[in-house]
Amino acid sequence: MNLFKTWTKRFVMVSLFILALGTTFQSVSGVEAQTFKTWLMDKGDRDQTNFNYKEHQTNRLGLSLKFLKRLAGFETQISASTPVEPRTLEESVDWDQYTKHNVVATGYTAGVESTGKNPGHPLYGITYSGVKVKRDLYSTIAADLSVYPIGTILFIPHYGYGVVADKGSAIKGNRLDLYYETVDDVYNEWGKQTLDVYVIQMGSGELSEQQLVALNENKSMQVFRQQILSPKEE
Repeated sequence: MNLFKTWTKRFVMVSLFILALGTTFQSVSGVEAQTFKTWLMDKGDRDQTNFNYKEHQTNRLGLSLKFLKRLAGFETQISASTPVEPRTLEESVDWDQYTKHNVVATGYTAGVESTGKNPGHPLYGITYSGVKVKRDLYSTIAADLSVYPIGTILFIPHYGYGVVADKGSAIKGNRLDLYYETVDDVYNEWGKQTLDVYVIQMGSGELSEQQLVALNENKSMQVFRQQILSPKEE
């Protein structure tokens, strides 16, 4: 019973204290408690309204900028979709890892001006190795077979890969003869050049059509193959 009286007195004292505190606040500020509560609720509504308005304005600004850029002809650049130009064959490999030889390289055709054979000749377009002449990513070339045996693969800057498949009476020592399909190609694309070439692989003395086809149809090299073949298609 005594405990109940004690808690009752405490509750009454706390209630009187809160009542006195509210009365003092109203006397000093002149603001009623209900008015203060209403102000707090209104403030929350105004903050939410301002936030929604700003977000709406930001979206409108973004859409406007996109429209103006489209109108002006600007395109949005996305790094992942930026076109990447394929590198050239010369840039694709560190050629210094291969043995370098300085040579004099000329061009030749399968025609009478280079081989003495006309298109009707049974050996027209047939190299010493037995394979047909070819201008491709891996082209047939003539060399001194005592220096570069049949099947030797050289990289020749601005020509491509040359596979030794032929020989010539004037092709001795450090001289090479690069195959082209026409005389105009020889003069327009090459002529006569002194340059460094790179020995990719020494030949075994033999070369077959199947080996040459396999080299040129290597899937990983097709982009570079097109760089060599495309000028002839234009």
